[in-house]
Amino acid sequence: MTIADSIALILLLAGCAFYLAGTIGLLRFPDVYCRLHALAKADNTGLCLICVGLAILSADWQVAAILALVWLVGLLAATVSAHLIARHAHSAGRVPARSGPSRR
Repeated sequence: MTIADSIALILLLAGCAFYLAGTIGLLRFPDVYCRLHALAKADNTGLCLICVGLAILSADWQVAAILALVWLVGLLAATVSAHLIARHAHSAGRVPARSGPSRR
């Protein structure tokens, strides 16, 4: 196993960990806004790490360019879909959950 393979393995495992963290956030957070934040941030970071790890393994600039395009399309899709879901939740009257002590 070369150094590049080791770095790619670390990046792939870190990407999977971010996906797992986003899934746990989806299950544990109290409202739609917190859940969207967890999914959008964690999944985009996980996808970036996985694409970089796969680009290192491919050792071809064309494959790396396609993986960068995949990440950008995924980033755009996640951003737009999270915005649309949050806007629909807001128009439906969903209020964000309050956290911490209430201030008066």
